[in-house]
Amino acid sequence: MTAFDETATMRKVYGRLMPLLFAMMFINYLDRINIGFAALDMNKQLGFSPAVFGFAGSIFFVGYMLLEVPSNLLLHRVGARIWIARILLTWGAVAAATAFVFNDVSFYVLRFLLGVMEAGFLPGIAVYLTKWFPVRYRARAVGGYIVAGSFSAVLGGPISTALMTYANGILGLAGWQWMFILEGVPAMLLGLVTLRIMTERPADANWLSSEEKNWLESTLAAERETLGGNRHFPLLRVAGDIRVWSLACLFGCALVGIYGLFLWLPQIVKSFGELSNIEVGFLSAAPPLLGVLGTFLISRSSDRSGDRKKHLAFVYGMSALAIAGSAYAPNPVIAYVLLCVTGLFIYSGNPLFWSLASSFRTGAAGAATIALINTIAQFGGLVGPWSIGLVRNATGNFKLALLTIAAFLVVATIIALVMRVTPAEDEDTPLATGGAAPRG
Repeated sequence: MTAFDETATMRKVYGRLMPLLFAMMFINYLDRINIGFAALDMNKQLGFSPAVFGFAGSIFFVGYMLLEVPSNLLLHRVGARIWIARILLTWGAVAAATAFVFNDVSFYVLRFLLGVMEAGFLPGIAVYLTKWFPVRYRARAVGGYIVAGSFSAVLGGPISTALMTYANGILGLAGWQWMFILEGVPAMLLGLVTLRIMTERPADANWLSSEEKNWLESTLAAERETLGGNRHFPLLRVAGDIRVWSLACLFGCALVGIYGLFLWLPQIVKSFGELSNIEVGFLSAAPPLLGVLGTFLISRSSDRSGDRKKHLAFVYGMSALAIAGSAYAPNPVIAYVLLCVTGLFIYSGNPLFWSLASSFRTGAAGAATIALINTIAQFGGLVGPWSIGLVRNATGNFKLALLTIAAFLVVATIIALVMRVTPAEDEDTPLATGGAAPRG
């Protein structure tokens, strides 16, 4: 197949798969972060302290971590179409049910269940992409749906606060209750759409020609063979891979910032002055909007150079500097601008992380590897929201909490610089991290 035909084929695959995956990721992230906007009214109405809210934000990740590896292994066994549809249907139902929390225990239970139902979604999508995109196209493919999280954060503020404002009182429900319902139902609808239109693998695609199917299947099969995709890898062997632990610890430190900051971002912005909920929603949109720009630029630069490690170190290092600067800013305007700069960089590491995580192995071993990395990394989700809530409770402000996030991002930067991403010499499973095996 000519280079022109190859490019046209991958453009067709991208155009077919990305809209659905983008929509999934958009709703997924919206249902994760919308409690940050609900808290503007919900916390006062239900009497939730910062510590209660922070713990509820963190307990999501307990359920997520418990089911992550089993969920991803089941996806590999039953197929992405069925399993991802199941995830969408069940998480949408729990997200909508959050409208009816009435005390701290019910809040904890539903956030825990949301994590259980959502477990395996993000790494499952990463595994799904290995069935469609050769490694030289994968970072941009991952970036194409990961960036939906940034768009969700951009639009989530205006959407969520508008629902809270204009639906308030309808049928006797508060605005934050309508927000949970109206943002949970789309996930269930997407589950039904997924069952109908998602294509499991290139060989099943009636929208590709025979030549396109054959080229794509043979290219991916050759890569699987190089990565040992047909060999059996016990979970203990996967767990013994130092690359798994390095990448998991790196991303876990980054998640302290990603989840800690952006679950609390509406309340941080609210603390800058006397602002309405809708004003908070629009101001909260700027950091992730800049993150969209950063994701495209950094992903393209990483694909061109073949480097992942230095790019990861750069984005997390810059994030640490910006958020620490925000903590010491002399006035709210400068503090807000530095939070925007943080958003520019902190989101940009996500596609780089998933490109590395999905490049270690393929098949069942690849599913286990990605799930294990993501499971370990979720300690960042446990630490971030809860620690900010505790610090906020103790100090009455966000300064020390922002400095704590900066410290974790510094650790992520150091790990990115020193970690090994190539296999050990005695390991018979070579690593391909993009293109023609870029340098780690």
